[in-house]
Amino acid sequence: MNERVLKRLEYDKVLENLAGYCGTSLGRERVFALRPSISAEEIIKSQAETTEGKNLLRLEPLAQTGGYSDIRLHVERASHGAILEPSDLLSVGHTLAACRQIKDFLMARRETYPLLGEISASLDYYNTIEKNIFTAILPGAEVSDSASGALAAIRRKLARTRSSVKEQLEKLTRSAAFQKYLQDPIVTIREDRYVVPVKLEYRSQVRGIVHDQSSSGATVFVEPMAVIEANNEIRRLQAEEKEEIIKILRDLSGQIGAAADSICLSLDGLGHLEFIMAKARYSRDLYAEEPLFGQNPAHFVLKKARHPLLAGNVTPNDLVLGESYNILVITGPNTGGKTVALKTAGLLVLMAQSGLHIPAGETTELGVFEQLFVDIGDEQSIEQNLSTFSSHLNNIIHILGTAGPSSLVLIDELGAGTDPTEGAALAQATLERLNDTGARVMVTTHFSELKTFARGRPGVENASMEFDAVTLRPTYRLLTGKPGHSNAFEIALRLGMEQKIIDRAREFLTKEQIEMADLIKDLEQSRQKIEGEREETRKLLDQARETRLRYEKMEEDLLSQRQSMTEKAREEAGRIVLKMQKEAKETIREFRERMAGESAREKEIAISEVRRKIQSIKTGNSRQALKSQNQEQRAEGFTAGQEVFVPMFNMRGRITDTVENGGVQVQVGAVKLFLPLNELRTVEKEAVSAGQVHTGGTLIDKARAISSQLDLRGKRAEEALLEVDKYLDDAGLAGLARIFLIHGKGTGALRIAVQQYLKADHRIKSFRFGEHGEGGLGVTVVDLA
Repeated sequence: MNERVLKRLEYDKVLENLAGYCGTSLGRERVFALRPSISAEEIIKSQAETTEGKNLLRLEPLAQTGGYSDIRLHVERASHGAILEPSDLLSVGHTLAACRQIKDFLMARRETYPLLGEISASLDYYNTIEKNIFTAILPGAEVSDSASGALAAIRRKLARTRSSVKEQLEKLTRSAAFQKYLQDPIVTIREDRYVVPVKLEYRSQVRGIVHDQSSSGATVFVEPMAVIEANNEIRRLQAEEKEEIIKILRDLSGQIGAAADSICLSLDGLGHLEFIMAKARYSRDLYAEEPLFGQNPAHFVLKKARHPLLAGNVTPNDLVLGESYNILVITGPNTGGKTVALKTAGLLVLMAQSGLHIPAGETTELGVFEQLFVDIGDEQSIEQNLSTFSSHLNNIIHILGTAGPSSLVLIDELGAGTDPTEGAALAQATLERLNDTGARVMVTTHFSELKTFARGRPGVENASMEFDAVTLRPTYRLLTGKPGHSNAFEIALRLGMEQKIIDRAREFLTKEQIEMADLIKDLEQSRQKIEGEREETRKLLDQARETRLRYEKMEEDLLSQRQSMTEKAREEAGRIVLKMQKEAKETIREFRERMAGESAREKEIAISEVRRKIQSIKTGNSRQALKSQNQEQRAEGFTAGQEVFVPMFNMRGRITDTVENGGVQVQVGAVKLFLPLNELRTVEKEAVSAGQVHTGGTLIDKARAISSQLDLRGKRAEEALLEVDKYLDDAGLAGLARIFLIHGKGTGALRIAVQQYLKADHRIKSFRFGEHGEGGLGVTVVDLA
């Protein structure tokens, strides 16, 4: 695939767009060196790398994959003994740090991103160099005092000497006798030496060295004799400081130079990763997909293909070649999209074989083309004295002599530029020869003879660009299997040509040509009508399917919800019974304590009576269920407030709302349920003993009174834990399955105390922080055992 073909299909513009996603020249150089491959293995791996990069962007959008720069020049200079500037060393340090971070990040996710992990394995660690650079160089590109002990000592001495000089001069400027000589009572610096501004007329009164004079000449800047020696010391210390800094920079540069080969290899790996992430971002923004490379060579099935360089609302098209036919002849009006279809097919093939995702559907499939030939546009040559037709023929001759089964040939306006009759004949002969070579060919034409040629020949198929006969505008849709026509008369009329001229032009057509054009037009109108009806039918079917699925989902949700509520009610009912039994045993214990002073006979009688009542609590509901099991229940048999027996829970409840739709709302313990009438049984009043009514009523009243929330905010830990302990008893007795302890966020002391207490309490099944909408970290949600 030569550069002329790439240029004709605007492959270079794709690379320019891709390069825009690179942050350094490390990636950009790889982009501009990218060329289509003819190795299926290489193409598939490159596509997989792009997909991994795209998955990384999707799954971890904040992943750090940058932060470095192209430091190859700095590394090369250091390898030749050059001393790098502090700013250059900082760039090296940041790049080495980014290299370490990227390697750690991708190696930790190597199972998820194996190809990216493989590249990151080629990156090396430079911890010592990195640490030394950031120890010695401050963010502002200044050498730090901590770079070496000698530098720190020099700078301390330099600071003390400067302070001493300034102190002497400031003392001098405050002297009343000396102030009259000064233009201003300040200390300044000239030629890196501390001086004072002296009036010109008093120059002889101040002993010292003149270092500068003001622009007006009225002031001279004098270094007094008293500080000359100290200033000399400052200059000497500055020279020592500079020498020590050069020593430090030389050492750091030497460390980089010694690791130059390794660093360059790591930079190559960083450039590869940057290149992959650029392809991934380009794919994401282009809404592109990874194409499937099938077993059959030299073919493509491009579903909903779009030209990658066209902005706005682009009409997608299905482009197929090399399956049931090898040659596709596209006809249709000018500006209808024929050439764009050719360029789209060619450019997407180039992109796919370059490892780039392409703007097409997920089911797109391609084979590998080893050669791609293009004859698109005006290629006349002034230098070679070639006309457009001659240039066109030169290209065709070259294609005929070179193309084979693994070639893709794209020819725009085959046979154009000469006499139509001869051009059409030459075009048919060309297509015959190309068909014999087995090449995959797409051509555009206005010749009716080529439509006839394609209609009855094996391996050749017609296609046309759709033209709306109502609006007289192209739709840019490719219709495979149907020949088109140029619609020249309709377009001329739309552009303003007189009707008389168009009518006269029709008279020059033969009867066969008119009948053929009318037939094609009628077929096109019929096709558009059928396609419209088919689209409407499809929409109705989709709507019906969505409605059915929605109602099936609703039915499943309702059944699941009812089952869940029933299971929950059964669990809570069982918990209530256990609590009642526990309460009864506690009553016996307390009763025995109160009867401690009574006679043995009286104790036994009283205990037996209590046990009888407890037993009636446990078995009364079961007997009532057996007695009422076969009774028919009618709506008028139940009223609000009536006590009923619920066989499924083996418990009693109370109707809380009026009968509606064959069911009622029943409170069973702390739970309210809507139950069908046939799941309820009446309770005979004479069967209910006073003890039973009292026991059941106490429990129901308790359940109604207890809240599922306990607010502990503002309380001390000791006080709060006492309330929690009592509340757990009440909540358990009321049959609550889940409670909410509100302790607020604050310092966290109350939360810690409450949760430590819950860990050791056998009444607790589990607990957790509140979720969003439950109070978050300010609430502990508790499930009771």
